[in-house]
Amino acid sequence: MKLLPYLLAGTVLLTSTGAQALNYCGELKNHYGPLDYRKRGQVNLEIVEGAHFTPEVEAGIKGNTSYLGGDLDYTLRAIPNHARALATLAMVSLRDKQVKVPATKWPVECYFNRAIRFAPDDAAVRATYGSYLLSLGKTNEAVNMFTTAVELQPENPTINYNAGLAYLRKKDYDKARLHAKKAYELGFPLPGLKNKLVAAGKWDEPVR
Repeated sequence: MKLLPYLLAGTVLLTSTGAQALNYCGELKNHYGPLDYRKRGQVNLEIVEGAHFTPEVEAGIKGNTSYLGGDLDYTLRAIPNHARALATLAMVSLRDKQVKVPATKWPVECYFNRAIRFAPDDAAVRATYGSYLLSLGKTNEAVNMFTTAVELQPENPTINYNAGLAYLRKKDYDKARLHAKKAYELGFPLPGLKNKLVAAGKWDEPVR
């Protein structure tokens, strides 16, 4: 029962206005930052990462300066669109079956909400959120996130591949195949999406 408020809150976040989401997920103003993850070299991301986003934190093993969740929270308050930290937070949440990771301030979806408010044109954030939503079984929301991610970075092979997986989950085989072909044209190495389309009888080229 303890998870129910957070589950309900996550649902609200997907449909709430900007003001409602801000009230629930907090303002972006922070004592350090907020910094843009895409501006590495222009801003000092390393001072945050060196203390709070070590390899063990990124792997979801343990925290460095505090609990694992505490270091992830610090990283994402200082650098809201840190896509790797968002991916780690999502991974830990799914692994431990917790909507709110211990020692973080908000449920996982709040950190994605904050990242999008901070950098609405960041395709990596949208794609990472899409993968998290897909893992939660929120297929339609995941597809929407990937649609925006592809619009922002149409030549990104990984984003196209993962968009194809989302469309495949939705059984929209035409769009799944379209994104699969785009990903492979761009050099994506893993055959999993193609293999799934072949198994479903939805790949329209000879199988080699």
